[in-house]
Amino acid sequence: MKRYIDIAVNIIGNSMETRLEQVLADAASVGVSPIINIGSSLAESQASLELCQRFPKQMWTTAGTHPHHASQWDQHSQEQLRQLCQQPWVVAVGECGLDYNRDFSPRPMQRQAFSQQLALACELGLPVLMHERDAHDDFLAILKEYRPQLSRALLHCFTGTQAQMEAYIEQDLYLGITGWVCDERRGQELAEVVKHIPADRLLIETDSPYLLPRSMRPKPKSSRNEPKYLPVISDSIASLRQQDSQEFAEQCYLNSQRFFKLD
Repeated sequence: MKRYIDIAVNIIGNSMETRLEQVLADAASVGVSPIINIGSSLAESQASLELCQRFPKQMWTTAGTHPHHASQWDQHSQEQLRQLCQQPWVVAVGECGLDYNRDFSPRPMQRQAFSQQLALACELGLPVLMHERDAHDDFLAILKEYRPQLSRALLHCFTGTQAQMEAYIEQDLYLGITGWVCDERRGQELAEVVKHIPADRLLIETDSPYLLPRSMRPKPKSSRNEPKYLPVISDSIASLRQQDSQEFAEQCYLNSQRFFKLD
């Protein structure tokens, strides 16, 4: 059986949280294990930690503050995050970054929260899992300040252009690709870009419960995405890259193990 690691799942606060045992079993039945849940706020990161303790080795977590929640970041947040990140189930700082698409938090507060989380990742020697939407220039400028001290850095749910991809690869980033690449409406540019991402810098993710692959046949009754659909994304990218699906899946699995230092 092919092996997969879903490197970005959003479990807290939706139906997957109440069905987590079944969600994990369904994923494992198609080779998807473990999964990495995303901490989008300090409270969510704490809740995710508690789930990881219930499902050891099946689930890991990041801990951080998403740019949507950057307005909650205050003078105590960095120390609170430092305590969370010292727990053994935390494999990365994040999800942190910039989102100028929705601007749910003021941009100066987004930049401050992003910078302080990058600084903490450098201090703790942890990798960082990042988010960027419509903020490429500011994101890259801040990242460059800290990149020499960061152990490893991942931009998850990458949907950018060829030029943006090249700029991020120049900074030795890993790029996470979702079911966006399976969307015939919005994903056509990404379907071309993904062909050129270096094999050792490519990771795959569902970003569940979002971004259900539109290419799935038959279509699931629910529009909710789940980790069990990661093989669909993997096979789609392998086809676009004209790679053997088994070899591609294994490459991504090993990339994920290496990035997050998983056994």
